[in-house]
Amino acid sequence: MMAMTPGQGAAPIGARALEAQSGGVLAIRLFGWINLAVMAAYLLNNYLTNWQGLPGAGTGSPLAMAQTALYGVLVLLAVALVLSSRGLALRVDSDRVTAINTYLIRWAFWAVVLVGLVDSAISFLRVEGMLETVVGTQLASDLGRSQFRGAYVHMPLIGLSLLLAAVTRTLGFHWLGLLVVISQFLIVLGRFVFSYEQAFLSDLVRFWYAALFLFAAAYTLLEEGHVRVDVLYAGFSTTWKGFANAFGCIFFGLIFCWTILIVGLGNRQSIINSPMLAYETTQAGFGLYVKYLMAGFLGVFAVTMMIQFVAYLFAAVADMRGDPGGRDLSGTAQH
Repeated sequence: MMAMTPGQGAAPIGARALEAQSGGVLAIRLFGWINLAVMAAYLLNNYLTNWQGLPGAGTGSPLAMAQTALYGVLVLLAVALVLSSRGLALRVDSDRVTAINTYLIRWAFWAVVLVGLVDSAISFLRVEGMLETVVGTQLASDLGRSQFRGAYVHMPLIGLSLLLAAVTRTLGFHWLGLLVVISQFLIVLGRFVFSYEQAFLSDLVRFWYAALFLFAAAYTLLEEGHVRVDVLYAGFSTTWKGFANAFGCIFFGLIFCWTILIVGLGNRQSIINSPMLAYETTQAGFGLYVKYLMAGFLGVFAVTMMIQFVAYLFAAVADMRGDPGGRDLSGTAQH
């Protein structure tokens, strides 16, 4: 019998190790994409149930069964997507997920800019008694109702933002920050120079600042900008840093985002659904009619953070495996 040389025995072991690694990559990609598919189905069912009056997944009617089946359909699409790109590297998949999130954040940025500017213009005309002259008595009366302004002014602007997000490439955080500064400057200028102060100006600052704070969170995660209590983390090797990041993404990040979505969108009386369904406004008289959208900011935060946590998870596992192409973050602010 011919003796087996070390080289002959090493090849199958190496092949099995490579296969195990590929299986691990496939499993983590399936986990990430299925998580996103379930989130998409949950959000769509929330819209169908609470906004369109469908019975909701889990009940016995045919429509409810179709809503329940939506979860299965989207999960199957996620599985098909991963299996059709079985050889895709984790870092490439991470970049792909980040690209989706970038578009959503860009959409949210344009939405708050357009809604803030247009709603401020309407509020200014109302408080100065010029709205009827510009748009007529009936439309001026309609614009004084939050349900009308939200449905026929804000929603079309949010739809327009989808197109602007597709043709622009900036995330807009620096511009939104500049707009916050300008709007605050106008408040100071009007109050102390012209003795002019209106509620809609303060509402605009809060509206834009809340958007800046919550929408930029996912980008901050991408750039490793969040504060990290790195008593132990700073001394870890790249492999252990990858493990710590992957563990944190799953057991802290994703669970935290799911908690926000489940608590905030659980039913019509939930903390996100309730103000949005009622087009809730402030009690400031002639302020902006955007309070209900600010409740929705919490949902946008949870969705964009969950998507970015999935991308971060893929990159963290790639670090654990020692895959090439990791970003050098030594020049960024680490805490």
